[in-house]
Amino acid sequence: MLYSKIVKPVLFRLDAEKAHHLVVDGLHTAGKVPGTLALLKAMWGVEQKPELAMDLFGIKFPSPIGLAAGLDKNAKAVDGFSNIGFGFVEVGTVTPVGQPGNDQPRLFRLPSDEGLINRMGFNNEGAALMAKRLAARRAHNIPIAVNIGKNKNTPNELAHEDYRACIKQLYAYGDFFVVNISSPNTPDLRALQHGGELKTLLFAVTEEMNLQASKTGAPVKPMLVKIAPDMTDEQLEYTVDTIRKSGASGIIATNTTISRDGLSHRNAGEAGGLSGKPLRERSTEIIRSVYRQTWGKLPIIGSGGIFDAEDAYDKIRAGASLVEIYTALIYRGPEVLRELHVGLSERLSRDGYRHLSEAVGADHR
Repeated sequence: MLYSKIVKPVLFRLDAEKAHHLVVDGLHTAGKVPGTLALLKAMWGVEQKPELAMDLFGIKFPSPIGLAAGLDKNAKAVDGFSNIGFGFVEVGTVTPVGQPGNDQPRLFRLPSDEGLINRMGFNNEGAALMAKRLAARRAHNIPIAVNIGKNKNTPNELAHEDYRACIKQLYAYGDFFVVNISSPNTPDLRALQHGGELKTLLFAVTEEMNLQASKTGAPVKPMLVKIAPDMTDEQLEYTVDTIRKSGASGIIATNTTISRDGLSHRNAGEAGGLSGKPLRERSTEIIRSVYRQTWGKLPIIGSGGIFDAEDAYDKIRAGASLVEIYTALIYRGPEVLRELHVGLSERLSRDGYRHLSEAVGADHR
């Protein structure tokens, strides 16, 4: 109620990117004020439900609902987001060297479609500064994923070196890592999903993850790959097969789409990646295909168009073990997290499941 009646009308009067920075910077500042994190938890925190807690990749997730990459690009507001009901937070995409991204304006709301279009272009402050911020975080109550990418001016044949550089600087601070090869806003990045370049990239990333783990004497941390929703069936099959053979821990399905099917808002013609409700069905189809191709043995994090518990449950039944939101947080505010948790518990009970893990991939059985 607070968000929809007071906060959202104010934010939606601002330029979309300015509103974005206001929220992230506000949570960043709030996290430094004594007592604020406890206040955020009291206002927005979600009661933990044992039937929703997940153990995946050897990591304990207090809930299956995470924050997708793109909102907290520089890990500025991790402490704040950790106390409003998320089960995990994905920061980034981060590149080895900070870069400004594409020209503004580059973020657009589509209220009538409940979507967002962005062409940010991996704008971020670089891996070194993210490492410093993550080292200083105060809240350690949920897992943190680090989403890594390549700098815009790095050619694809050298992309693996950028991913290695990110891992070297950030390995100590992330609980798991996400290789982003699917943003539509960095030229030629999506080409890394196909052919020999994907094999080269994932070999280098896996090698670097193992190297960093060997220095600590601990098991290697999980590494997932984030894929696009716009591949053909043949491309998807090849990409998933290559990811599976690389030893990756899982897949995030999906990133934003370049499709504009069914949109009505005047911003539909803007270039960039589309997120939100228009992506919901396609991302669920991709999850279903990935689960079927991997026989349910490669964990999936579902992302794209989740606005309510039914959306989340559809992705879980299609094969997702965890889910992420972003656009729903913009349109519905932190209240959506409580609604998602309650709604998922109700659906598990309705279908006779004692735990969320029993519902994962249920549509295939």
